[in-house]
This record gives sequence, C-alpha cells and structure tokens, in this order.
Amino acid sequence: MRTVVFVVPYPAEASIRFARAFAELKAVRLIGLVQKPPSGAAAKPFANFVKVQDAFDSRQLIEGCEKIRKKYGGLHQIVGVLEPLQVPLAEARAHFKIPGTDPRTADLFRDKGKMKDALRAAGLPCARHKVITSLADAVSFVRDVHFPIVVKPPAGAGTKATWRVKSLEELQGVMAAIHPRPDNPTLGEEFLKGREYCFDTITVKGKVLFENVSRYYPGPLEVIENPWIQWAVVQPRQLTPDLDDARELGRRAIKALGLSTGFTHMEWFRRDDGSLAIGEIAARPPGANFVEMMGFGHDADMYRAWARALTDNAFDGPFERKYAVGCAYLRGIGRGRVQRVTGVAEANARVGKMAVKSKLPKIGQPRSDHYEGEGYVIVRHPDTDTVKAAVKTIIETIRIEYA
Repeated sequence: MRTVVFVVPYPAEASIRFARAFAELKAVRLIGLVQKPPSGAAAKPFANFVKVQDAFDSRQLIEGCEKIRKKYGGLHQIVGVLEPLQVPLAEARAHFKIPGTDPRTADLFRDKGKMKDALRAAGLPCARHKVITSLADAVSFVRDVHFPIVVKPPAGAGTKATWRVKSLEELQGVMAAIHPRPDNPTLGEEFLKGREYCFDTITVKGKVLFENVSRYYPGPLEVIENPWIQWAVVQPRQLTPDLDDARELGRRAIKALGLSTGFTHMEWFRRDDGSLAIGEIAARPPGANFVEMMGFGHDADMYRAWARALTDNAFDGPFERKYAVGCAYLRGIGRGRVQRVTGVAEANARVGKMAVKSKLPKIGQPRSDHYEGEGYVIVRHPDTDTVKAAVKTIIETIRIEYA
C-alpha cells in the first residue's frame, strides 16, 4: 500500500475533487494534511488526517508528514493543488527524498520575477518586468515600458492583489497602498495587449503528453477590474495549426523552467501583429473549472490523469478531442447577497441541451470576492462556433441582482 499525503489546508470543493482522484488509484492510502479537517462527503477520500496550524509553512508541513511516515511506514508522494503550497510541497519532498518537482523549480514557477528572468534567458517572449521596492523603482520602470503597467505580488495567484495602473497618480496611490520595500517587494510588468489564452499540459518525465488550449472572453485582469462582467472561457474542438506556435512556446517554457512531471497552466497572448508573449505559467492544475472542461472535451477523467502522473509516472492517454467546451461564469452588479436571478428559464430553453454541468446562484448567497462569481454553466458541442454562441447566450441572458 502506497501512502500519499494530500495537503489541503481547508476543505474547498475543488481540492476535494482532486483528492478523490488519488484515493481512487490502485493501492493508494490517502492521508490529508489539513488545518481544518473536512467532514461528511468531503472526508470520504481520506483514510486519515493530520492537523497542523499552518499547512503553508514548510516546517509544519514536514513535521506533519513525519507523523504520517512513522505511523504508516513510509511516504510515496506529497501533493496539493493550491499555488502557495507548491514551494512548501517541494521542500517537503526534498526532505523525505521523494521524487517530484524540486524546491528550485517550484520557486521558478512561483516567483513571477524569477520565472520571467529564466524565460527570457531561454529566448522566450514574455512581459518585461521589474522587482519594485520603492516608488522610484516604479517610476523608473514606467519610463522604460510606458503606461499602463501591471502591479502584482511576485508570488501571486489568480490575479489577486493585481492592478492595471494607467497614470502617475494611480501609481502613487498603489505604491502608498502596498508600501513596497526591499523586504516586501512587488512586481511591475509590462501590460500585454492582445487576445488572451491559456495552454494547459500534463508532463511526465520531461515529456509533454497532454495539451489543451482555451481562450478567455475577456481576459482575467479585465474581469477583475469590472466585477459586473459575466465572462467565459472556450476550449475549441480542434487544436488548429494557428495554435502550433503557441503550443511550441509552451513546451519550451516548461523545458526552460525544468518541470519533470506535473500539470502546468500557462497564460499567453496573441498580439495584434500576430506575435506571442507569455503572461505567466504555474506548475499546478488550473482552477475555474478548467480541468472539468478538459474532461468534458475528451470524455476523460483529467483529475485521474494528473493523479496517475504524480503517483505512477504514467499517462493513460492519448485522449480523443471530441467536443468544444465552454464555461460561462455568472456574476452581477452590486454588493451584498443574491436577491434575484433572472433569465435562467430563457437560457435553458435556448441552449440547455448543451449544458453538461451547472451551479446556479442561490437566493441569499453572499456575493463572491473571487472572479469566478456566484455560479457557472458548462456547455459542450462538437462545433466550436456553436459553443461560442451558447456561452454568449448564457452571459447575455442570465442576470444576478444583489441586496
């Protein structure tokens, strides 16, 4: 029996879905390392739990894993899906001499400044950037790249604490809010313009064995800046030749950063002149239902595919790409709690036959502070244009009101 430690600080639904994939593998005993143990159905994938105060702290993570090792006689793998966990997980694996992403590689993926330095050193196009420790640093960077710029944490995730800054006055306000200094740096980036996509992969022993491309409508930063926007992601039926250069760029980025085995999620841009630029890349599965979408597009369990890669160094594909898939994210204007949801019946009448999964907002539900919003609808169809039209119908028809 192989003991796999799944680090899940709090029992979020998405994390538990990933955990279940490991528990279902042959000869795996799944132990949760948690801050708050899940209960009910969320606890079922786990054989046991070890509790720590801070699962993001490497020392506590290692101490918790040591308790598990002593009880069960060894550790086969230590895994988790959250972005801030990736360096502590790598440090724990290194401590116990477990194969997997090492601390240096994890840090390259986690620290966006170091990441872009490594990508540029490999000759790969990405946003110009500067580590900012003062307002003077920020002003100097603007002189080089001009407004607008993006300001964000060097180790951020999911566009949290990210600003698009369009003027000196806005820059001064952001610097006053975050107080950058040598021991608390922030990252300034060139604002990339163009169509925004993501490139997701599963890599085993340095070889990319699964690839997926999706397009954002609109890009995540615009979504964050405009909380009322109902947005969508579309995964096309075919990886057409016009995507070949982006796919090659993604493969080269993975090689440049040194990933051996795992999931990656790369955001990239196609500029108006046709050139490419990497926004950033993470060595973890994507969120926002992307893994679910990949599964619907291929009629395959992509959660299991990732678990197999990390646990068995194996891949069950290739998977046939059968459908285009789209996800419409439901948000509204205002604050407070969901008071009213309209347009659901109309949207269902028009595109409901294509829906494969949905989570509709509930009356009384608090407004989410996350860009995914209060709900979503996933649709699929063999034709990409039909899926694009369906998600457009959903985001234009369903409306959420708060009070």
